[in-house]
Amino acid sequence: MKFDNTMVVLVFAALALSLSTYAQLSEDNSKMNKNTTAMSQVSADQQNSSEADLKITSRIRQDVMKEKNFSTYAQNIKIITINGKVTLKGPVRASNEKESILKYAQAAAGATNVINEITIAPK
Repeated sequence: MKFDNTMVVLVFAALALSLSTYAQLSEDNSKMNKNTTAMSQVSADQQNSSEADLKITSRIRQDVMKEKNFSTYAQNIKIITINGKVTLKGPVRASNEKESILKYAQAAAGATNVINEITIAPK
């Protein structure tokens, strides 16, 4: 199969443009995530797979994702549920995001069952 050189150049140019646009738009909070490990020893890989815990985590995540004005940081907050206890970890961009996520978790798991380790990331 023969490829037209112009077509190949256009495909590569489009790919390069889309990758550079994505790099500018994406937020990398991996440095912030390293800091949250020091706060508690609970990590996302410890999420319990019981139906009740998965239901709690899913409900909170759905509430968070419904918020169209949340930052990418807030949408990627870590929600870890172990035996009905929810730990929220990671950075968000604003205090209203932090407060909303906490309210969602408390509604899903009960106010006494939520550990809030959400931080507000500097701009």
